[in-house]
Amino acid sequence: MADGDGLGEAAAAAASPLAPAPGLSPPPGWRERLRAGLAGTGASLWFVAGLGLLYALRVPLRLCENLAAVTVFLNSLTPKFYVALTGTSSLISGLIFIFEWWYFHKHGTSFIEQVSISHLRPLMGGTETSISEPGSPSSNRESETSRHNLSECKVWRNPLNLFRGAEYRRYTWVTGKEPLTYYDMNLSAQDHQTFFTCDTDFLRPSDTVMQKAWRERNPPARIKAAYQALELNNDCATAYVLLAEEEATTIVDAERLFKQALKAGETIYRRSQQCQHQSPQHEAQLRRDTNVLVYIKRRLAMCARKLGRIREAVKIMRDLMKEFPPLTMLNIHENLLESLLELQAYADVQAVLAKYDDISLPKSAAICYTAALLKTRTVSDKFSPETASRRGLSTAEINAVEAIHRAVEFNPHVPKYLLEMKSLILPPEHILKRGDSEAIAYAFFHLQHWKRIEGALNLLQCTWEGTFRMIPYPLEKGHLFYPYPSCTETADRELLPTFHHVSVYPKKELPFFIHFTAGLCSSTAMIALLTHQFPEIMGVFAKAVKKLKFQEIK
Repeated sequence: MADGDGLGEAAAAAASPLAPAPGLSPPPGWRERLRAGLAGTGASLWFVAGLGLLYALRVPLRLCENLAAVTVFLNSLTPKFYVALTGTSSLISGLIFIFEWWYFHKHGTSFIEQVSISHLRPLMGGTETSISEPGSPSSNRESETSRHNLSECKVWRNPLNLFRGAEYRRYTWVTGKEPLTYYDMNLSAQDHQTFFTCDTDFLRPSDTVMQKAWRERNPPARIKAAYQALELNNDCATAYVLLAEEEATTIVDAERLFKQALKAGETIYRRSQQCQHQSPQHEAQLRRDTNVLVYIKRRLAMCARKLGRIREAVKIMRDLMKEFPPLTMLNIHENLLESLLELQAYADVQAVLAKYDDISLPKSAAICYTAALLKTRTVSDKFSPETASRRGLSTAEINAVEAIHRAVEFNPHVPKYLLEMKSLILPPEHILKRGDSEAIAYAFFHLQHWKRIEGALNLLQCTWEGTFRMIPYPLEKGHLFYPYPSCTETADRELLPTFHHVSVYPKKELPFFIHFTAGLCSSTAMIALLTHQFPEIMGVFAKAVKKLKFQEIK
């Protein structure tokens, strides 16, 4: 994700590959114009032909006599029929309105519009009028946009994910609610199989048992399989990892099991290093053992952080980043940032940001909002909206505000959690960058750091909504980043529990059919009520309308 430094439109345009400006696409060719003209002419011809056919067959079909018979039948109807008709119409339209409202709040779109676009439009011949040739600029832009959308909708493992047994399960015991969704846990199971298994596991009975354990859905069955693996091999590191994650009910117990896993993992890792060049299978085993060792050390650092031994946690993380620099995909630097903020070592935080807040590296809410926090820290204690409105913003205040705007543009959901306008829940094990899940994960751990700096939340509250004035159409064009992805709501609903109200950006307007069904329900209910209260007057009115329409037809 590329971004600029907020020093102006030119710098932002140079630093960020924004979407191409509208209106620069080449004009349609003569084939496209001819096809569009013929399509419009064909529709008009069919309409005229239908009217002519109806006029020619008016005598054989006896249209006038049939219309007169229908009019006589309608005139003979009693007011009770109209009450029943309008009441039934009001009931049906009310049910449609309720269903549309529920479907919109659950899926974010109108059911009627979705069905119309998906099924009715192809039947009516609705197709795109412009077809991009392969290799054309428009085709290249579309492919680039689709590739970007895929990367934006990628789900990442939460660098600060909690322990299942010691934290998630204790939450369930207290509240009776499940903090993790099946989709989230399924992604974790896939991660475990990727990190902790390899093709040579069948050579070792304990690893074969653990391979089945990572695929098992039932937690008690996984724990039982881990004990079976330890009976076969007391130095099975992955078995200790599973027990530390899922069976330990406190952080102290989890740390004890991870230390046993570390002892076994280091032995296996040294043995794999000696055999890595013998065959491709041994290289794959070394990669697996490296993943296991890094995972164990990282979780030990997180245990130390949770138990208050912050300097120890920082040392473990720094050693990990030096020893295994290729494993940047694990985002260990985000764990390090949070621990350094807890130590209030702001100079060290700035040094980490200087390395990872780079134009060529993917961004995250932790990086963007931590950068904003550091710039806010220099001016927040003396900031006052009244004073700033009188004398204007200083250079340092402008830099802080621009940093906040940059962070809010990347993830607009975070400020409501930092300002406690929305309630926090336990963060999921996976997050979607720029989505509500990432905002929860960031605010859950970093809210205390914003509260610690005097005036930081006040400055955030005064300035964060100004970001939206710079980006009137966030789904079409961004300012310092790509346009905001439209897939975040769907992915966040899969990652976050049902009892959480998912934050949606930008706010969606109610579809047309919700307004239409609400108006239809109200109008028919009103007509039914008037017909029931004043049957004679409404009967006379209905007959007068029908006579008027019949005269117009004649």
